[in-house]
Amino acid sequence: MTAENHAPNQARYKVGGMDCASCATKIDTAVRRVPGVEDVSVSVAAGTMTVSHNGSADLAAMEKKVAGLGYSLRALGRKGTEQGGTPPSALPGISPARGEISQSHDHHEHGPDCNHDHHGGDHAHHHGGGHDHADHGHDPDEIEGLHGHDHAPMDGPWWKSKKGRLTILVGLALVVAYGFGHFVPAYDSYIFTAAMLIGLVPIARRAIMAAFAGTPFSIEMLMTIAAVGAVIINASEEAAAVVFLFLVGELLEGVAAGKARSSIQSLTALVPKTALVEKDGKTREVPAETLAVGAVILVRPGDRISADGIIVAGTSAIDEAPVTGESTPVEKGEGEQVFAGTINGNAALWVRVTAAAEDNTIARVVRLVEEAQEKKAPTERFIDRFSRYYTPGVVVVAALVAILPPLVAGGEWGEWVYKGLAILLIGCPCALVISTPAAIAASLSSGARRGLLLKGGAVLETLGKLTAVAFDKTGTLTSGKPQVTDVIAFGRNADDVLRISAALEAGSSHPLAVAILAKTAEYELDVPAASEAKALAGRGVTALVDGEEVFFGSPKAAVERVSLPMAHSRRIAALNDEGKTVSVLIVGGVLAGAIAMRDEPRADARAGLKLLADHGVKTVMLTGDNARTADAIGKDLGIEVRAELMPQDKSRIVGELQRDGFVVGKVGDGINDAPALAAADIGIAMGGGTDVALETADAAVLHGRVSDIAGMIDLSKRTMRNIWQNITIALGLKAVFLVTTIIGVTGLWPAILADTGATVLVTINALRLLRAPGDGRSA
Repeated sequence: MTAENHAPNQARYKVGGMDCASCATKIDTAVRRVPGVEDVSVSVAAGTMTVSHNGSADLAAMEKKVAGLGYSLRALGRKGTEQGGTPPSALPGISPARGEISQSHDHHEHGPDCNHDHHGGDHAHHHGGGHDHADHGHDPDEIEGLHGHDHAPMDGPWWKSKKGRLTILVGLALVVAYGFGHFVPAYDSYIFTAAMLIGLVPIARRAIMAAFAGTPFSIEMLMTIAAVGAVIINASEEAAAVVFLFLVGELLEGVAAGKARSSIQSLTALVPKTALVEKDGKTREVPAETLAVGAVILVRPGDRISADGIIVAGTSAIDEAPVTGESTPVEKGEGEQVFAGTINGNAALWVRVTAAAEDNTIARVVRLVEEAQEKKAPTERFIDRFSRYYTPGVVVVAALVAILPPLVAGGEWGEWVYKGLAILLIGCPCALVISTPAAIAASLSSGARRGLLLKGGAVLETLGKLTAVAFDKTGTLTSGKPQVTDVIAFGRNADDVLRISAALEAGSSHPLAVAILAKTAEYELDVPAASEAKALAGRGVTALVDGEEVFFGSPKAAVERVSLPMAHSRRIAALNDEGKTVSVLIVGGVLAGAIAMRDEPRADARAGLKLLADHGVKTVMLTGDNARTADAIGKDLGIEVRAELMPQDKSRIVGELQRDGFVVGKVGDGINDAPALAAADIGIAMGGGTDVALETADAAVLHGRVSDIAGMIDLSKRTMRNIWQNITIALGLKAVFLVTTIIGVTGLWPAILADTGATVLVTINALRLLRAPGDGRSA
């Protein structure tokens, strides 16, 4: 089986049985030794591997080498049986059919992205259950025997997994050995050695294969040396117990890794498996994965929406919490966007599908988070480099502890060899190596579930260092849709002004017309019929309403028809100074009233900017709008304003802030702000799951809340605190047990418990980041 490339000379795989940092290190080292391979990214959290090569690499040989280490591989991005009539796979967790995602992403500063294939159950457990070892030309039993990890789906109880069964078997053997050892003490060392070998043989085989693949100082090798050495110095009982505890630790790591993975993959279960397609007045149920772009689906009240789309008929409250984290249902009607996985409220909707199943919002969120988990943060890269020297250093220290005291000071060989073996176990780097990626994976997943998409550990780490954030105005600090702010009665009452204006705007899709019609609907006013409507380019519109000629348009055009008293002119000028657009209504040649509209700030904009100020972050608005409108919004929000800017001006100002010593984030819509997003240290796209919002910048805010920018910064700072807590736990426990072992207080059992315990504690601490802040349990 060869992987189909996502981008030129790039292959992506799902890796089964990879549960800990040492697994990833062994795979990374082995693959890098394959001729032609240029770079490797392995993610324990996502259970994936991306291989960049120069085109000459023998991918089949590389896959064989990884399988030889005991891990299953499944190439992602393979074509399914589309030509045979079977539709491509829709979403992870929905269908086992293979498919191809042909979406091309443009990742800011991360190079070309790849196409991904997401499949059924593999996403939930990442153990490559669909993988066929025979594809590699190997005997499946032989391959599985090399590795103690579970290659079958671990979506059931842990004791049903292969790893769980091996741990139970060794535990039972240990109990039996204690029983027989009590009755026949003369043979207890042989009995415990036999019990130990049940667990040690697969561990030793993995150690040997890893050594041949370029990782001689693997956790399995340290474990094997310690266990064999313990038997040699007649500590077989402890050797058996240590092997059992090691397997228990690996099992716990597997369970914890599965929990971290499933936190984001559980999103895929939100999308229903079927949809009701309406065609020619008839409705039929079809698999959601077969929905084509342009199809119209019926969504009944209470149903989950099965695809991204635009409402073509109906109005209903949509619960978007599963996708955006927004707790309050959002009222949506014709022409508005809805997302797969959200819940329709109280009325039937007809929705035109705008994205194929494999490319809907949830599928892309899952894809982006998995890719992000492969991009290492600076701290993670440092820990990786440190561990390459740390483990051999531990081996040297253990050897010196075992040899020097007997040789130099005449110490007992058995005692000091025992201490050296204990130090080998204490020095296992698992907890240290997993300390950073575990925290980052948990944070990326947690953020995604709250609508905060961060493309990698480096982005997550840099967010906490931001000292200035530059915002676009329209669609970022404001909603992007004009709203009626004032209805002014001059000759008629306000209700008449509103409903007569609405009569002229009925059927128009212009944003100002939509705002007037929305306000009329809000007040539940009856809109009279209009006839002989004519648009006057750049001036307004005329029509007959209730037998009278009506004009609705700009104040300048209105003055040409009627005289505008000075008081009214001043009122209109004052509204313009507030950044509002004013249209004047004339009925039967008489001034009737005016309507003012403005693109209003988002509901949480002021609070969101205050949160940033509380973090000590400078904020500035960069907009292409006229200075008067921008200043009015800026004054309302209390933010510094730079207006009438071209896209290149925004980029220049970002550069100026950086030269002044600021670490700059740029928040915009990802289109006209693209140069500034690229120039900033972190580019953040604001949007509702659009292609641009998800794929242009380093990070994206799905539901467009300004306060979520501060939420991203807070998540970054919580993550970095968690990472340093993890490093302290990992190194602190080892330091304590190193000292107690040398002075003779602790031995092999506590040593392996220190390693296993540190790994489990670090993982549990990292998983705290999965909880949202404010629930009383967050980190």
